[in-house]
Amino acid sequence: MWSTPIGRLRVVGLAEGVSYLVLLGVAMPLKYFANMPQAVKVVGWIHGGLFVLFCVALLLAMLSARWSILRAAAVLLAALLPFGTIAIDGRLRREDQALRST
Repeated sequence: MWSTPIGRLRVVGLAEGVSYLVLLGVAMPLKYFANMPQAVKVVGWIHGGLFVLFCVALLLAMLSARWSILRAAAVLLAALLPFGTIAIDGRLRREDQALRST
């Protein structure tokens, strides 16, 4: 999975997607219901770093696979939605396998 740019995008995308869900589903409730704002600060930093890595991995995958700007924008849009990177992972996996088989 790590051997191709799309494979790396998938790994980083899944990590970023999980961190987003942890931020929204764990850290935010801890901040507002348990008065623990530090949870958002820590998870937010982790998520932010993973999002930056995702953007770099997306750029590299876009250049490697010769995606259009529209295709890359659709992947980026998925990263902005909860469960988005998880939802597009199957399609990216199929695309990665197709590129490796040629």
